[in-house]
Amino acid sequence: MSELARRYIKTGFVFFILGLLLGLYMIVNIHILGNWPQRQLITAHVHVLLFGFLLSLIMGVSIWMFPRTTDQKLYSPKLADAVYWLLTLGTAVRFSGEILSTYITLKVINWLIVLGGISQVLAGFLYIYNIWSRVRPVGKQT
Repeated sequence: MSELARRYIKTGFVFFILGLLLGLYMIVNIHILGNWPQRQLITAHVHVLLFGFLLSLIMGVSIWMFPRTTDQKLYSPKLADAVYWLLTLGTAVRFSGEILSTYITLKVINWLIVLGGISQVLAGFLYIYNIWSRVRPVGKQT
């Protein structure tokens, strides 16, 4: 397994733990304290689990499972690394921004949330562009 695939998977597990902790916080607030969580916390919870955990895990496993082509022009390790950072930082910024916006009302926090979302979307498109050449029939070498 490549270093990048391991990094994706381990980062996914960190986001999973953050999602679990935020979920626990919301459950305690609902069932013990009687407070329904604000929409931003629910959004942060969903995004950290879907983008942070699930998508990081899927990307890491797919990089591991789809062998690299012999034509290096079709796949860029530098782009793959950039995609990792776009997804990871975008998810972390969006997650943090959603939580902060629950307690602080500043326009800059809204912009952080938007920039985090743009980073996630950009990472998704660049990932598909970069991995496309690695998805081929079993046994086919290019």
